Amino acid sequence: MAQFLKSLCAAALLALSASPSLAAVVVSSKLSSESAMIGEMIRLLLEAHGVPTVDRMTLGATPVVRKALLAGEIDLYVEYTGNAGLFFNDPGNPAWKDLRKGYELGARLDYAANHIVWLTPADASNAWALAVRRDVAAAQHLVTLSDFARWVSGGGAVMLACSAEFANAGTLRSLERTYGFTLSSDQMIVLAGGETSATITAAAARTNGINTAMVYGTDGGIVAANLVVLEDDRHDQPVYAPVPTMREAALREYPQVASIVQPLMQSLTREKLQRLNARVQVNGEAAEAVAQDYLHAAGFIR
Repeated sequence: MAQFLKSLCAAALLALSASPSLAAVVVSSKLSSESAMIGEMIRLLLEAHGVPTVDRMTLGATPVVRKALLAGEIDLYVEYTGNAGLFFNDPGNPAWKDLRKGYELGARLDYAANHIVWLTPADASNAWALAVRRDVAAAQHLVTLSDFARWVSGGGAVMLACSAEFANAGTLRSLERTYGFTLSSDQMIVLAGGETSATITAAAARTNGINTAMVYGTDGGIVAANLVVLEDDRHDQPVYAPVPTMREAALREYPQVASIVQPLMQSLTREKLQRLNARVQVNGEAAEAVAQDYLHAAGFIR
């Protein structure tokens, strides 16, 4: 992946098309707290390395931020690798279920079509997942979804909290087909609204016997609720790894951005993002404050 990234950045920097001088890198993010937090990390790190920035965090939902990037209204924001399947009308491609393959395919497609350069991705995924109470996971030896399937098929006392979308729009059914288990209707509680904060809270409180929750892999509530995310060991779900995406013209003006961002993104694992997200989503800390604290604690800035 590293060699591919170097080749892609080199191609972008050697492009012949001219562009006006860029006074500052406009850094943006989606509305989600994780997107804003990582965006703030990038912006603060660039500033610490002498790259001027403009803060346009929490600009909007994915279509809004993506459109702004393509239109040149912003220069950089954190996308998620699996979304390229939707951007390029190829959601069924198995490449999206592998971090390296999905990254390389998305990077090639986005550069060829839009002159957008994908920088270094984090080794984490914010995809749909199942998380089990830690005490239950320990007692039943649950680490992977294959273990979960064994537990279900053996008559385990599973009680899942999820949304109607998760239960009925294909995600749960896909997991059942891939792993060979079936949850009956009396083993699921479909929560109104179906936000992961509600499913996580229900599992933590053991509401109606709930011990398993629909989550996103890097949800901050997972840590506070003492849940364990089960590994998708058969790669059923697409990987949604955070990846900074940047306009070629802006990268050409500030080529150092790629190397500045690389170690930061490499430092962000699923577990680290869960803990950092917990500070924002559960403790209510400001995304910028958490970002700055992490950069200091990890030694990225002094």
